[in-house]
Amino acid sequence: MRIDTALTRLIGTDLPIVQAGMSWVSSCAELPLAVSNAGGLGVIAAGPMRLPDLDECLTRIQAGTNRPWAVNMPLYRKGAEETIAHLIDHAPPVIIASQGGPKKHLGAFHEVGTIWLHVVTSLTHAAKAVEAGVDGLVVVGAEAGGHPPEHGVTSLVLTRLIAREFPEIPVVASGGFADGHALAAALSLGAAGAQFGTRFIATTEANVHSAYQDMVLVAEAEDAVLVGRELNPIRTLRNQFTEEMLDLEYAGAPVGDRREVFASKVLRQSAKDGEVETGKVEAGQTAGLVSERLPAAEVVRRIATEYCAVVDRLPRAAGGDGILRQTQTDAPVAVAG
Repeated sequence: MRIDTALTRLIGTDLPIVQAGMSWVSSCAELPLAVSNAGGLGVIAAGPMRLPDLDECLTRIQAGTNRPWAVNMPLYRKGAEETIAHLIDHAPPVIIASQGGPKKHLGAFHEVGTIWLHVVTSLTHAAKAVEAGVDGLVVVGAEAGGHPPEHGVTSLVLTRLIAREFPEIPVVASGGFADGHALAAALSLGAAGAQFGTRFIATTEANVHSAYQDMVLVAEAEDAVLVGRELNPIRTLRNQFTEEMLDLEYAGAPVGDRREVFASKVLRQSAKDGEVETGKVEAGQTAGLVSERLPAAEVVRRIATEYCAVVDRLPRAAGGDGILRQTQTDAPVAVAG
């Protein structure tokens, strides 16, 4: 199956389905390979990886697929310059850059043929990235896990705002997307694709502790709470850590006191060691929509199949002559294959 959009034409995938780069969860070859080979865009999360591990992962990806794949790179991280040099040497088909400006490294990646998608959380950031010459945008709304925008603007609004402002550049909607209904919603907003994060945590290839996955599987949407305001906040599932942080925030505790608690826990505790009661269990609000652990390729297949079914069931508007006239020449087209 293929779903043709501006994103799939840009990056060469069959489907406008992007697996989010999630620290630890996709800091491996297995998950990105499964997604890319299924027709989506698999993404390695380079953030927490040591260089030897990243090099091994890149080598396995390059040997394991002839389909497009990507690396997510937080530009602010310690040792970013050395990691970026390694990535340029490997010339990944796509880089998804976050938490930093693109100008410094964009040219070097373009020289080796890498497509640059830039993560943005506001119209202002999107304008700067477009001006710098990025190839596409990943627009993250407040529903997302990990580090969503503190301003609270939802993906529904932010995606439409940025897609409307920059119709010439492919936009990937992110935050609040878990199934084919969500993909249809993203494309209807003017996006050319959707990024799925929490849904891929609960897959057999995810590089994450089973206790972490179990928390995602039983969580309700309201269990994914935002903590750490003024401290690069995260959306994470309720546990002892979040309750302590929320108590401090509601009590109006000084930033320094909150920072001490916030910094005392790291994602690795839950993602790798399974300390889900006391660690940071980063996940988005779509945890409330995820109730089954599946192979990643099956997740991709279900999203695409459901998307087609959703589009087929949508009510058709009737004009004066009883016919809906197609006026959007670049509308997504699903093609069986």
